Amino acid sequence: MALSKPLSHLKTLTLHRHHRPILLPHLHLRLLSFATPEEAAAERRRRKRRLRIEPPLNSLRHSQPPRPPQQQHPRPSPNPNAPKLPEPVSALSGKRLDLHNRILTLIRENDLDEASLLVRHSIYSNCRPTVFTCNAVLSALLRQSRYPDFLTLHRFITQAGVAPSIITHNLLFSVYCDCKKTDTALEHFRAFVNTAPFGPSPTTYRILVKGLVDNDRLDQAVELKNDMLGRNLSPDPVVYNYLMSGFLKNGEPDKVLEVYEEMQGERSVFDGTVCGNLMKGYFGKGLEAEAMRLYEDSVLSGKVRFGAGSYNSVLDALSKNGKHEEALGLFERMKSEHNPPRRLTVNLGSFNVVVDLYCDEGRFDDAIEVFRGMGEKKCSPDTMSYNNLIEQLSKNGRMGDAEGFYGEMGERGVNPDEFTYVILVDACFEEGRVDDAVAYFEKLCTTEKLRPNVAAHNKMIHGMIKAGEIDRASGYFDQMAERELEPDFVSFDSLLRAYCDAGRLDEAFGVVKGVFWSEKVEFGVEMEEVVREALRREGRDEEAEMKRVREEFEKEKEEKERRDAEEKARADALAREEEERKKAEAAAKEAAAAKASAAAIEAILGRRKADVGEQNSETSEVLNGGNAINGVNGENEVPDAEVIDGEKGKDGDDAEQVSA
Repeated sequence: MALSKPLSHLKTLTLHRHHRPILLPHLHLRLLSFATPEEAAAERRRRKRRLRIEPPLNSLRHSQPPRPPQQQHPRPSPNPNAPKLPEPVSALSGKRLDLHNRILTLIRENDLDEASLLVRHSIYSNCRPTVFTCNAVLSALLRQSRYPDFLTLHRFITQAGVAPSIITHNLLFSVYCDCKKTDTALEHFRAFVNTAPFGPSPTTYRILVKGLVDNDRLDQAVELKNDMLGRNLSPDPVVYNYLMSGFLKNGEPDKVLEVYEEMQGERSVFDGTVCGNLMKGYFGKGLEAEAMRLYEDSVLSGKVRFGAGSYNSVLDALSKNGKHEEALGLFERMKSEHNPPRRLTVNLGSFNVVVDLYCDEGRFDDAIEVFRGMGEKKCSPDTMSYNNLIEQLSKNGRMGDAEGFYGEMGERGVNPDEFTYVILVDACFEEGRVDDAVAYFEKLCTTEKLRPNVAAHNKMIHGMIKAGEIDRASGYFDQMAERELEPDFVSFDSLLRAYCDAGRLDEAFGVVKGVFWSEKVEFGVEMEEVVREALRREGRDEEAEMKRVREEFEKEKEEKERRDAEEKARADALAREEEERKKAEAAAKEAAAAKASAAAIEAILGRRKADVGEQNSETSEVLNGGNAINGVNGENEVPDAEVIDGEKGKDGDDAEQVSA
């Protein structure tokens, strides 16, 4: 209180400046106590007077008339079935960015199984991968042609609710086009156009048009191009180039020129993309001068910028139309302009075209030299490049060089495929090396991740027949059924002709019955004429023999259907017996469980009865002990009563004495 008294004078301390009171800073009046109750009451009265003179702003705000409530339109509730938009790039941050970088490291290390597994494990964790991470793994699987793994992972992330981006859809379209499932790709494209919250991109049309052209669906590719123009997308030279290549594949150079005229009408930018196919169109029409004029104006003049793919198209157009000198000159120019990474004008396709050019001219040493020079331009040959050179060498009598390149494939880490072994098998049969052909085929059958197809078996059948080994050819024909391969027309026709030429008509009739059983091959006029010609040579009745074969086939078919029906009935009976047995076992298990439960209940009840009996016995013992105690006390009470009675007697005597 003593300290608060001098401080109370601070509230009246003012500085007279412009006749306005200024309080000292850092001191608030409400924080100071009052010296006496009278001073506090005076302060309250002063504040009330001030409030009457200057009302607070909130009172003025309340005094205004209330505004009429504005009519608010209810916001529509979001549709739960509406497709979600993909995440933006900003979502790739923090822990999700760390996860993305970790998965990219696994992709660079070629550990795609671990990358896919990490995406699966993270999808339901606190650190959920973004669509960019999923696209990176899907793209890596697509590059290695692991289509089943791609589709499995894509289905998983779709079911997990990861909103796909346009890149996700494009990758899926690429997979279906590579697997020659263009109908499925178009079905997904229509669903994407109708339901996706964004539209297709030019890359989407490029992928689909290329897939349709590669699978001989050129009409649908043209429709997609028109749909692209109808969506106000800028005309794409890449799409026009794919259409040109499709028309060239069908032998329609006129259509190529029409596409070029349409491209000019759409004011599409002319670059080196379409130059090669346009030159092929001119060559196909016999307009060699026009093709070379286009070559000079676009390539030699330097007015149009070319990349490696565009140069390869022009190089192929020159080499396939007799302009070998110009093609070799262009190849040297391409190598001189190649300056990676700033400009790429040469790739593996460039060397393949020049190797084919030298092989067409019979200059195999030059072709081998060009093939060896790939490493100078940082290019590495793949399986297709080796197969191309091995095939060219083996067909032209240089089997030693071909087998040398086959051995080099393993040394350089390039894995041979089925086509590599088929080339070597065919070449060995051409040179009469039957045992070597068998060795290559056996290696194909025993190599991991490789499986001989129908074409490989046909090579063995044809080669064995040519070598006079019909029985061995029949053995390779039978191996197709063991490997669950269905023979085609070439398989049946080769073996049928071999048996007919050898006069082994019974075996030939067996082949005919095999054709009857086949669902892919039809016993046509050509095959029937071969059999009839063999019957005429043997002097046998054609009609009677053919009728007999058909009747035998019908009987065998009926017998097979009967056996299948019996086996089906037997299988159904076994299934019913198995089901009844399982039901009986289930009933027995339930009965045993009920019995065990009843026994357990009885045991529990028995234990409870025993416990109750023990408690009753203990209670009776306690009660008996109490009665015994009471008996002792009774014995003791008798003397007490006697004593009391004696006392009463004494009192009576005393009373008598008193009364006397």
